[in-house]
Amino acid sequence: MSFDPSFVLAQLPDVLAAAGVTAAIWAAGAVLGVALGFAVAAARRFGPRPVGLLLRLCVELLRGSPFLVQLFLLYYGGPYLGLSLDPVPAGLLALSVYGAAYYSEIFRGGFAAVPPGHVEAAACLGFTRAQALFRVELPEMAVLVMPALVNMTILLLKETAVLSIITVPELTLAVSAIGSATYRFVEALFLLALLYWGLVEGCGALGRLAEARLSRYRAAAA
Repeated sequence: MSFDPSFVLAQLPDVLAAAGVTAAIWAAGAVLGVALGFAVAAARRFGPRPVGLLLRLCVELLRGSPFLVQLFLLYYGGPYLGLSLDPVPAGLLALSVYGAAYYSEIFRGGFAAVPPGHVEAAACLGFTRAQALFRVELPEMAVLVMPALVNMTILLLKETAVLSIITVPELTLAVSAIGSATYRFVEALFLLALLYWGLVEGCGALGRLAEARLSRYRAAAA
């Protein structure tokens, strides 16, 4: 059996539809993960110490266990706690929480990387603590953490393949079904790799654009 490009083209419409599901879950999971991760990092930095310790424990637990295990615990273990979710909501929730643990560490490192002298200089100029936070600390942190945020978002995209195990109708599940039905696994996997590569390159390009714009904003504000 030889590689058949016409088979790849014939399957493209169905696979692109599944890629749309993957992209939607990934984008929603990344946005929710970033928002939750930032909230956790801010609470650890500015909140009471007991809250910070509790959040640190949660983050360490999430970072210390595989995403597949967390997904199984949520999807199959949730009903024991009264939380029964369909595959798509369960996958989205698991992806968001898993990503939030890593995003929070990125933001925590970003807060720590801003030179204290910059905040002190803002205070000397008469800035309130809130003004120093929003006009000095957060813009500087955004530039510093952008490359790590993009890398984590790309890793989150690759983790969406795991969602096929709980029958989320995303890209990997669709391609696996095509391969099983036609026994043309090479063409199907080639198409899968090609589409994931395209999504990763698109995310990387958006990240570079955001980083360039933030750098210009930071330079103009300096």
